[in-house]
Amino acid sequence: MPHRQATTQRVSGAGLELVVDSFGLPSNSPVVLLHGGGQTRHSWQSAGKELAAAGWYVLSMDQRGHGESDWADDGDYHFDHFVDDLRHLLDTLNQPPVLVGASLGGIVGLLTQDAATEQASDEELFRALVLVDIVPQIQQGGERRVRHFMAGHPEGFETLDEAATAVAKYLPNRRRTSSQEGLRKNLRQHDDGRYYWHWDNRMMDAFAKAGSGVLHERMQQAATRLTIPTLLIRGELSDVVSAEGAADFLATVPHAEFVEVEGAGHMVAGDDNDVFVAAVKGFLARL
Repeated sequence: MPHRQATTQRVSGAGLELVVDSFGLPSNSPVVLLHGGGQTRHSWQSAGKELAAAGWYVLSMDQRGHGESDWADDGDYHFDHFVDDLRHLLDTLNQPPVLVGASLGGIVGLLTQDAATEQASDEELFRALVLVDIVPQIQQGGERRVRHFMAGHPEGFETLDEAATAVAKYLPNRRRTSSQEGLRKNLRQHDDGRYYWHWDNRMMDAFAKAGSGVLHERMQQAATRLTIPTLLIRGELSDVVSAEGAADFLATVPHAEFVEVEGAGHMVAGDDNDVFVAAVKGFLARL
C-alpha cells in the first residue's frame, strides 16, 4: 500500500535543499507536517502513515538546519527563512494543504499564513492550520529549557546509550524504550566515531537574536488575523504552553477548536501518538 512506505525527495528551499518524505497518493488532499526545533521529519513517521491510510497525501519535511536538509552556510536562521522554505514546498503542490506544525513548525506555519494575509493575496495558502503545543504566549521557562537542551552536548556522545540518557533527563515523563533506532535518526555519526545531534547549534544564537518579544508580537498579530479553520492541541503537562496561554489564544481566535492531550508534555505526538492522531483525524474529517 502507498501509505506504508515513505517516498523521499529533495526540494529547493530558499537558497538550499530540503528533504521531504511523502506518504499516500499525490491525488489525495495534502497535509504538510512540520516538526519542532531539534526534531526531524522522522518524528512524524507514525502519524504520516496513519493519515495517509485515512486518505490524505502527507508530506513531512526536514526544516533547514535539521536532519538531512541543508544547513545554512552563513548560520542565518531567521524565522523568515523558514517561512520562505515552506512557501517553496507549497509551490510544489496543486492545492492548498492542511498545515500541522509542532512548536517551531507551528510558528513557521502561523507566520507563513500571516504573510499571505498581509499581502492581501486572493491565493488560498492553507486549507486549515493545526498548531501543536504552540501559541503566541510562550512560557519563557519552557522555551529556555528547549533551547538549553538543543545547545547542549556540543562535544557529542560516545554511544547511542549516552545520548539516550541525555534525552531521558530532558523528557523524564516519557518511558525510555529499549530500541535506539528512532534516536539514531536524530544523530549524525562523524568520522571520529562520536554521535552528534542532527541539527545546527547555530540556530540557538539566531533564535536568541530574533528576540522573544518580537516573535510574540508577530505571532499575536498573526493570531488576530486567522480566519481559516484552526485546531490547537496542547499537552496537559506542557511547560511551553500554559492553560492560560491556550485560553488567551482561543479568545483571540474564537473559531479555533481545542484538544488537550492528557499526560502529554510539549512533545505531544511523541508522548501519545494515538490520541494526537485521533484528534487530527477528527479535525480533518470535519473540514
